[in-house]
This record gives sequence, structure tokens and C-alpha cells, in this order.
Amino acid sequence: MVSAFEWYGCLLLLTGVARSVSQRTDPLTPPAPEYAHSIRLDGDIILGGLFPVHARGERGAPCGELKKEKGIHRLEAMLFTIDLINKDPDLLPNVTLGARILDTCSRDTYALEQSLTFVQALIERDSTDVRCTSGEQPIFAKPDKIIGVIGAAASSVSIMVANILRLFKIPQISYASTAPELSDNTRYDFFSRVVPPDSYQAQAMLDIVTAMGWNYVSTLASEGNYGESGVEAFVQISRESGGVCIAQSLKIPREPRLGEFDKIILRLLETPNARAIVMFANEDDIRRVLDAAKRNNQTGHFLWVGSDSWGSKISPVVQQESVAEGAITILPKRASIEAFDRYFKSRSLSNNRRNVWFAEFWEENFGCKLGMHGKRPGSPKKCTGLEKVGRDSTYEQEGKVQFVMDAVYAMANALHRMHRDLCSGYPGLCPRMSNIDGKELLGYIRNVSFNGSAKTLVVFNENGDAPGRYDIYQYQITNRSAEYRIIGHWTDQLHLNMNAMQWASEDSSVPASVCSLPCQTGERKKVVKGVSCCWHCERCEGYHYQASEFTCQLCPYEQRPDQNRTGCQPIPIIKLEWHSPWAVVPVFIAILGILATTFVVVTFVRYNDTPIVRASGREMSYVLLTGIFLCYVTTFPMIAAPEVAVCSFRRIFLGLGMCFSYAALLTKTNRIHRIFEQGKQSVAAPRFISPASQLVITFSLISVQLMGVFVWFVADPPHTVVDYGEQRTQDPENARGVLKCDISDLSLICSLGYSILLMVTCTVYAIKTRGVPETFNEAKPIGFTMYTTCIIWLAFIPIFFGTAQSAERMYIQTTTLTVSLSLSASVSLGMLYMPKVYIIILHPEQNVPKRKRSFKAIVTAATMTNKLSQLASERPNGEVKTELCESVDNSSEYRLENHCLRYLNIYFL
Repeated sequence: MVSAFEWYGCLLLLTGVARSVSQRTDPLTPPAPEYAHSIRLDGDIILGGLFPVHARGERGAPCGELKKEKGIHRLEAMLFTIDLINKDPDLLPNVTLGARILDTCSRDTYALEQSLTFVQALIERDSTDVRCTSGEQPIFAKPDKIIGVIGAAASSVSIMVANILRLFKIPQISYASTAPELSDNTRYDFFSRVVPPDSYQAQAMLDIVTAMGWNYVSTLASEGNYGESGVEAFVQISRESGGVCIAQSLKIPREPRLGEFDKIILRLLETPNARAIVMFANEDDIRRVLDAAKRNNQTGHFLWVGSDSWGSKISPVVQQESVAEGAITILPKRASIEAFDRYFKSRSLSNNRRNVWFAEFWEENFGCKLGMHGKRPGSPKKCTGLEKVGRDSTYEQEGKVQFVMDAVYAMANALHRMHRDLCSGYPGLCPRMSNIDGKELLGYIRNVSFNGSAKTLVVFNENGDAPGRYDIYQYQITNRSAEYRIIGHWTDQLHLNMNAMQWASEDSSVPASVCSLPCQTGERKKVVKGVSCCWHCERCEGYHYQASEFTCQLCPYEQRPDQNRTGCQPIPIIKLEWHSPWAVVPVFIAILGILATTFVVVTFVRYNDTPIVRASGREMSYVLLTGIFLCYVTTFPMIAAPEVAVCSFRRIFLGLGMCFSYAALLTKTNRIHRIFEQGKQSVAAPRFISPASQLVITFSLISVQLMGVFVWFVADPPHTVVDYGEQRTQDPENARGVLKCDISDLSLICSLGYSILLMVTCTVYAIKTRGVPETFNEAKPIGFTMYTTCIIWLAFIPIFFGTAQSAERMYIQTTTLTVSLSLSASVSLGMLYMPKVYIIILHPEQNVPKRKRSFKAIVTAATMTNKLSQLASERPNGEVKTELCESVDNSSEYRLENHCLRYLNIYFL
């Protein structure tokens, strides 16, 4: 027991607080001041009550003006509920509830002093050293034992009182305190409340802000536990959810200086994008904030989100309707209790003598004065006592009346269950309940479950909090009036009717309160450091796509971003089409070449035994024409759509046509060279110059190419690939994958390299045999053919390999290669066979056999021709011939001088 409060004995004796109500007799005479701070109702079980009957006093006074609604309405609600319980035969039968009700004067320190009254019965008093001023022994009035307290209203008051009551294990049920701090069951373990804590309210307000699409808001709180803890809960929940950022958190001082609210408005305007203002402030501060916004011409700029301290109250918005338009407020779900309305309207000075503050309320409510001791000395009107509430004055039930009644009913239900368990059928209080254990009663309170005065379920969680149930209001202005309209509700989750909302602007869309506008599709958010709701939008460039809200990722190599850059799609695959200009030209040339080659072959076959065909070397001519034909045919597999079969044909024919052609030409030029070189040394014919030998040599050379292709097939079987790098442009829209055969540039060089080697070797022999007369085995036409072919392939190399980085690489290289093959074949066909066909077809008279000559005569004539060519530049015309003819050996069996003259005449025709 606590002995530090012994001074209460004399104080209680002098003031007579416990009997203050019973000493009042005249209903028209206000009570004496010393008795006007508490109400006492007798009963078997006494409940304490704390109500803000008066406002906070000024200039050192503890109490100020009377609060008609928040004070008297709530106080009468407790008295009314006790009456109902005492009359209810099913609730606490044969047990009467009493009350001890105190005024907190809306001040936590004063409320603490008053609440000590509740614990006096639990204080052990030592009167041995206590004497009254008269020297007599003090007589201690037996204090009422308070088993539970209803209240208080303000969170700061409840926190202060709860710290005292928990020491004496007195349960407390609040009807209006919503501070989240009171949910701490380790510090306020005997505290419960029938209203949801501000943490629920903060969650509901955050859900509203989120539903509006507002992610950048400022907060404004009245200094004190309610405002600061409410904003703290909102900030904490918003930080945990991560969807809303706080631009500024401002605080309204308890005693604001002149111009303080204008400064607050100007500070809020420092972040103009944060138009939504979440307010946990008392109604006076709300009114002054709205007034400052109006004074600074900010009507329509701010989007107010008010807590239950704003709710649906008229006082904050009076004469400030335009600046408050569109404000969204929240209020615990409640209902007007009609039975209380009837009760309160029936109260009068004569039938409500138990309420020591009712006379003061009467004067305040009707604007009159009660006798000489009335509280309104300046009022000229005298109260008659016949005035009637609701008839001679306006009346509207205060919003927390329902919760006051639910708090009293919760205490009564807990006592009822406790009585049922401990007294089981015993009428009235049994001995086991004569001294009620507060901790045991707390357990019963936390387990109650019943339908309250508004038919809503009343329960408590493990922290003593009631479930969150809120109505959502919006202050709307119509042509006829301005009023609060319900636009939704919150019960664990938000239910909002967006269609019922109305804004100050003519635009029906929800106003914005965001730091940064949403990024477009294909753009990522680059968040401003420290402010997660502010960002810069950056487009995902190149081959990147928007992988998430904040990141861009590179598409797989074979894919590109889609049109919105929200994903990837396969890169289109292309190939050389037959109708493409890059294919039409080579195909046209190849077709002409095939027709021409076919015509030559047919002509040669038809005139196979004629002198020109025979002199051309029929066997080698057919091999050469086969190579020319293959060069033309190669164009078609090079342009055809790549597949395994086409790729196989490409490998085979790519170098085979050239190999056929230049193997045959090399064999021919080599034969001519060997014949004339041998003729200079001996009259005997060289070896391997017969047609059969020539074919063997030619096909031996061709077999090397075929062997290389075979090894290529074994080492790397032909297959198709899609080359995504060839046309991988900077703009992904133009990117294409090229379907091609798996033939690298190195493989192409190796395949053509052998044929080019044959071509170069053939050219060398053509140069060496350039002095042989045209009549002898086509040496000069072969030389011109090889020179032209070399020029073609020298032009091919820079064009083919110089376009390796071009976007048109596939088209250019394919066309260049096929045209080069066709031109090489055309040169051979035109220079070697077209003159013969011309003679065969148009001049058959020249297609006759010549007189045969010996090998020695042919060689000697060729030698003379060479010498003639060398001396022609040194001697006048005619001298060369005479000298050469005279130098011939007169003993030659063929009379070479005659042969020389004949040959020269033929040569220079």
C-alpha cells in the first residue's frame, strides 16, 4: 500500500467531496464552487469517469469555458448507460452500478491530480501524526473504492492517468483516446479502448492516399501526443509500405505566435507537387490552417486529408467552405443513439440534479443567467427553468456518445461474467467479489464480445484495442449547400466509391499529388537519392527493354525489344529472295550464260569432226565447257534459300566450276609451253601431250579440289546458321537475322584458293606462250582470257572483303561472287569458243583442213616469228624478213625458207 497520500484525509474532510451531490437541494441555485468538480452516484460497484467538462484554462487557471458537447453530452451518456444497466434484469442482476465522475479540464496535469481520487481507497493511511487545525483527531470518510475507470478523452490525459491507475491495478476503458502509444501493452497494460487506435486510422488514411494515386504528401500535426503520434504512425506505415513519400512534416506549436500559420502555408508551398496534406490536428488548428490558406490565395491548391479530429465537424470549415472543398476526412464508424436523444432532451434542472455541471450547461445552452451566482453575469436574460433542450436551443448528438456507452457496457459485461463465474447464482455481490481484483477484472474485460449501442461488435485485441471501423467523408459544395458526404468506409481494408467524389475544379479526374509523373512504357525510373517517390525517366535504349520499374536489361542476342520496350521479340530472319534486285541480275547473267554454253556445246557436238572442233582439242574443250557451265550453275545454289542440301551444293560447286575451267586451260597452256620448249632442244615430241594424257592430268588436278571438299564435309558437316551480327543495326527496328550456310570467309578462301592458284599458274603459262602464233593451239586467246580473268578476280577481292561491315553484306557478297563466276565463265566462253562457233556457223568455208607440217617445221616457224618480233623494232620493214630467211640452214630437209615465207605471209595477213 502507498502511504504518500495521507494529506488526503483532511482534504476530503474539509471539502466533503463524497457528499457534494447530496447536499444540493435548490434546482435553480448553482452548486458551491468547492463541490462543482465531481459527480457521485451510490452503488454496489463504483466506476470512475473522466470527461473534459471544461476547456483548458488560460493565464494559470486550471479550467476554462464549458464544453457542451464533448463534456456534458459524453458525461450524460455515462449516466444514461448506468441507468440502463441498473434497470436491465439480465445484466448484473441485483447489483447496482455507481459512479464517481471527474472533470479533467482538458489538461493532463490537472487530470492527474483529479484521478488520485480514484486510488484513495487503496492507500494505507497512518493517522498517528495527523492533527486537524483544531487539534482534534481527523475523521476519515470512507472513500469509494473504484474498480474501473471510463475515460479519458484526450490521449495525453489517458497516458498520464494510465500511469497512475496501473500502479493500483485499476482497469481503464477510454472512449476517445486514439494515440498509438497506448497500444504498448508493456507500459499501459491496464488500458483498453472502444475506439480504434490511430495506427488503424493512419493505415486507413494511407490507403486513402494510395487509392487517390498520391505518392508525395506533407504531414501537419498539432503539437502534443495525439498529433505527433498520429503523424508518426502514418510516416512509419508509409515507410514500411514504400508507396508514399513524405515531402515535409510540420508541427503546429501549442502556443502559436502571430503569423505562425502563414509561415506553415508558405513552407508547404516549398514543395508545390505535394498538394495532399495529411493532418492530425485539433479543430482549432485546422480552422486556422484553412484560414491561412485562404488568406494566401491558395484556395483549391491543397488536398486536405483529415483525421478523426476533423471528421464531420462544421466548426473548422465555417466561412472557409471554398478552401476546404474536396477535403477527405475520417471518423470512426458510429451511429446516433435515439434513446440518448430522448433522454437528453428530457433533462431539466429539476430532474437532473445529479449532474453538478448541468446548471452551467443550462446557462451556456440557453444564453441565460441562473440567479445571482450564475456563470454568465453579463447576460441580461434570466433562466426560467422551463426551457427545453432541442426546442429552445439547437441540439445534435456528440459523435463519441456511442463509444462512451460502449465503454460502460464493456465494463458492465466484464463484471457480469465475473459475477457469473465467482458468484454463480448468488444474488448481489458475493464475498468473492467484495474485493474485486483489478488484474482478474482486466482479463474479463479483454475477453468481452457483445453488440454495442449501435449494434456493432465490441471486442478487444491483446493490446486492448478495438477493431478499426471508419467512415470516409468528403466535404462537398453543391449549388444548394456545403456538407460532408460519406464516400466509403474502412474495415481492415478500404472501400471507396470514386464516383461519389467531387473536386473543386471542373475536371472530374482526381487531382495529382506526385513528385514525378509516371514514366511511359519502355522507360525506367532513376530515383532521386533519398526520395523514392521522385525520379527521372530514362528510356531503355538500343537493344535494352524495361525489365522492371527501375531497370533496363539487354535482350538475348537473337531478340530485340518489342514496340513498347516492355519485353523482347525474335529478330526477323531474312534471306536473299529470288525477286530481289541483288538476285535478279546474277540469275539473268547465269541464264544467258547457260543458254550460250549449251549452244556452244550443241554446236561442237554437231560439228564434232570438223577441223576447227578437232583442232581445238575436243576432249579438253568439253571439260572446259563443263567448267564454264558449272560456273553459271553455281549462281542458283548461292541464291537459293539455305538448307542442308543447298549448303552441300554450295560447297561442291563453289570452286568446282573454276577448277574444271582452269585445270583444262592450265593443261592446255602447259602442253603448248612444253611443246615449244622441247622443240628448241630436240625435234622429238614431249611426253604426255596426247588427248588421253591431257584428260588424266586435268582430272588429277580436279580431284585435288574434290578431295578438299570431301575433307571439308567430314570435318564440318554442312548446316545453316542465323547470323544476327551481320545486320545488327543501332536501331533495333532495322535489325535482321541473316539465314545463311555455315561458310566462313576462311572456308570460302580455302575453297576458291585452289582454283585461284590454278588460274594464276595458267596465267603464268599464258604469258610464257604469248609468242606462239595464233594459228598454233589458241595460245594468245588463252592469254587474253587469263588476263581478263585476273582483272575480274582482283576487283572481286576488295569488293567482297571490303563490305564485311556493311548492313548489305549478304547481298553484296553473294552478288559479287556469283557475278564474278559468271563473268569469268563468260570471258572464257567468249574468247575461246565464240570465234570458233562464228566460223562454224557463219563461215563454214574456213572450216577446212590445212596442210600438215612436221613438228620441226612448226617449231622453226615459231622461232623465226619470235626473232622477227624482236628485230622489227630495230630494222626497217622488209629487212627483217630477208635477214631471217637468209639465216636459215640451206640444208634443211623441208626447205625452211619457203616455210618461213609461207608462215609469215599467213601470220601477217
